[in-house]
Amino acid sequence: MTFQYQRLAEQLAHKIYHHELQPQQKLSSLREFARQQEISLSTAQQCYELLEAKGLIYVKAKSGYFVSSRQYQSPAPDSPQFESMPRQVSNLDLQNQIQTASIQSHLTPLGAIQLSPHLIPVDGLRRSLQRALKHCQPEDFLYCNKQGHHVLRQALADHWREDGIYIAAEDIFITNGCLPAISLLIQQMSKEGDSILIPTPTFNGQLQMLASLKRKIIEIPADHQGIDLERLEHFMQQGSAKLCLLTANYQNPLGYCLSNQQKQRIAELAQQYQCFIIEDDIYAECSFQNERPLPIRYWDQQGYVVWCASVSKSLSSAYRVGWFCLGQQLEFLRPQLLANNVGVNTPLQLGLADFIYSRGYREHLDQLRPKLMQQVEQYRACILETFQGIPIALSQSQGGYALWMQLPDTITGLDLYYLAQAKGINIVPGEVFGEDQRYRHFIRLNAGHAFTQEIRQAIQQLADWVKQSLDSSSA
Repeated sequence: MTFQYQRLAEQLAHKIYHHELQPQQKLSSLREFARQQEISLSTAQQCYELLEAKGLIYVKAKSGYFVSSRQYQSPAPDSPQFESMPRQVSNLDLQNQIQTASIQSHLTPLGAIQLSPHLIPVDGLRRSLQRALKHCQPEDFLYCNKQGHHVLRQALADHWREDGIYIAAEDIFITNGCLPAISLLIQQMSKEGDSILIPTPTFNGQLQMLASLKRKIIEIPADHQGIDLERLEHFMQQGSAKLCLLTANYQNPLGYCLSNQQKQRIAELAQQYQCFIIEDDIYAECSFQNERPLPIRYWDQQGYVVWCASVSKSLSSAYRVGWFCLGQQLEFLRPQLLANNVGVNTPLQLGLADFIYSRGYREHLDQLRPKLMQQVEQYRACILETFQGIPIALSQSQGGYALWMQLPDTITGLDLYYLAQAKGINIVPGEVFGEDQRYRHFIRLNAGHAFTQEIRQAIQQLADWVKQSLDSSSA
């Protein structure tokens, strides 16, 4: 359960992290803050004390509360300009190599984007699985409906309704994760050689999947503020692609969250040009605020947006349960989708449904969000401290836990990747997030694991190598 003072502290922390409240800015007095928020004086004091304990604000005798200075700042990473055109994904071998390395448990986990076990409600999940097995019906031990168990589909529909998202249970298809859902849809909605519109840089796992499916890509520029909607519309209007794969909420690796106006515009473009959107919304529940951002699907009036996600980023990467939600324009594909969908473990589906209905999942999200915000900021502060004096740029996430880092022009992410591997550290080089080596001076880091001394030492080793490399080149 999240208390009111914690929610208020989270809101103020978000404003501090995103520079809406500036260092040394004076905050409202306790009495004034209590009056503004219509809360008791003791609740206001608890809120400020929590922020003070996190080092975000400080009290000055006889003067009041002030925002603490943040010693290290960083510009946003660059967004290279390029010409968009249909093309093959060219670096599949490197993609495969890095994907294999990213899940090696003996390496310091700065590679694959996944939550630390200490953030996973293991006991609650265990209890839900036990209850689900106890109350199983005889038919639950037979083959499950390939669309997914009706109990889980209804549980998800009820869960989303609390966030203002209305999806009928009969439109939900349960899959073995989000990427398998996307792969199934692309195979049914396009054919080999077709082009898919994607923002760039984009999640390397999606590029790896598209290459294996023999689909071409048309890259649309993206930066920390979002997607180039003018170029997206140009290619939709041109008819170069009838399918677009994108993430609107806390995109990997950039971390942006599109505004409601941008999401609505994309939904309108999809309808206007009859270009289907596959929306990968896997990070939306990893917001740093209490409210979950709405998906593009929310503004879809004609059924051109297929909404996909899973619990792998918000709950556990080992919990292989995902879904997609079919719109009316694709209802004719239902038989093919059912025929080709791989059935999901029934006890696992029922366990997740129990976790949702018992309020365990909602309580987990309420506790996860402020922890994630604080943890990601710890990573950022450490990176900016250890790389002090080196010209880098670092993303400022609005949610999720991927960090996108730009290195000096003489340092390549691939060189740093191989060095890190040799030292027992896993990172992901920027080359696998787009074509033409345009992100060769970038890396992506995972901030999902607890910020430990091991993590600090690993980041320090990366910084030391970059410094040595710069010194050698200047000498």
